[in-house]
Amino acid sequence: MNIKLLFPLKLDWEQWACAKPDVLFSEKVIDCLNALSASLLKDKQSRIYPDVITFAFFCRKANLLAQKKQYVGADNEISGGSIRLGRGVLFHVAPSNVPINFGYSLIAGLLSGNHNVVRVSSKEFPQVDLIVRHLIEMAESQDYREVFDRIALVKYDRSSDATAFFSSFCHVRVIWGGDDTINQIRKSQIPARSFDVTFADRYSMAVINADELVNERNMRKVAESFYNDTYLFDQNACSAPHLIVWLGKLENMEKAQEIFWTAVQDEVKRKYEFQAVLAVDKLTAFYRQAIAMDIQKEPIEDNTLVRVKLKQLSPVIDEFRCAGGYFSEYVASSLDEMAAIVKNRYQTLAYYGLNREELNRFVVDNRLVGIDRIVPLGETISFSFTWDGYNLIQTLSRECIVL
Repeated sequence: MNIKLLFPLKLDWEQWACAKPDVLFSEKVIDCLNALSASLLKDKQSRIYPDVITFAFFCRKANLLAQKKQYVGADNEISGGSIRLGRGVLFHVAPSNVPINFGYSLIAGLLSGNHNVVRVSSKEFPQVDLIVRHLIEMAESQDYREVFDRIALVKYDRSSDATAFFSSFCHVRVIWGGDDTINQIRKSQIPARSFDVTFADRYSMAVINADELVNERNMRKVAESFYNDTYLFDQNACSAPHLIVWLGKLENMEKAQEIFWTAVQDEVKRKYEFQAVLAVDKLTAFYRQAIAMDIQKEPIEDNTLVRVKLKQLSPVIDEFRCAGGYFSEYVASSLDEMAAIVKNRYQTLAYYGLNREELNRFVVDNRLVGIDRIVPLGETISFSFTWDGYNLIQTLSRECIVL
């Protein structure tokens, strides 16, 4: 089998077919993840990568214990005397465009009581190398051997037969990737009682209340939040907004847009490294979009930020997007006007200047078939154990009813 084993350095795969599940949020797993968090936070190299720092903070014991309270009670009971255990072996396929995603998928598998084979991206990411190095160093002490025995991090290319091998004995396949990737992996059979949890191509947007934005005193913080949602991963993350919908009074609209995009442009200048190839991609994307709908390009300072004004909110807008700072904009008369375009492909709605009550009403009254996450601006890439409509802790574990 043509694979590169990243962690541990050697492994007996025959033992994995006999892997036994654990309870949810076991103390030894939480302690191990907390130690990994501390190790990463002490490393000066981690500070170069904000996503590594965010991951390390998520793994802190205080956060994991708070998460535990949402899923299990005393003696691992959940309700009515029922208990939960892991399902056994999970085979995770991490996406190629978000470096740290493999880590979040792994800890969801560990905390739900499972052994985990994780295929990391074949691309080279220093963040991945950094976390793997810390795992290897921690494993030398043997303090968390029982937990590390549940982890296998692998890398291989498409020519390898590894996908078929791992699929043959896994209890759940967790696939993060595009539609084509999912369809390709599904060609490898899994056992009859096993199943797939898939995170396919998704589309996300943001809604901004201009009436609230014109009174914002800290526009740099708002711009930084938007930058983290979009530019941090070049708009490649499924949660990154591509469509910006504006609400509010017309007399506030022009001013709100001007101060917002000016602040965003300033943030981009400070932080973003523009790749020349994106200039061609953005031009091509604009021409494609112009053929399909009535649009107008807003004046821009440079190619790091492209704004496309929509005359109408097209139901096929999710088919027209581009990486690296390409945004379609629309001024809506109400939140409900957005409902007509929402499909099950829509994942995240980021918002500014709206309250939870009106957002809840928007989802329920319009009986939306899409949008699984509604989060404040700046929180689209924040991981939670409920993702794409799946409660991962419950989905990756099984309930045993004791009557």
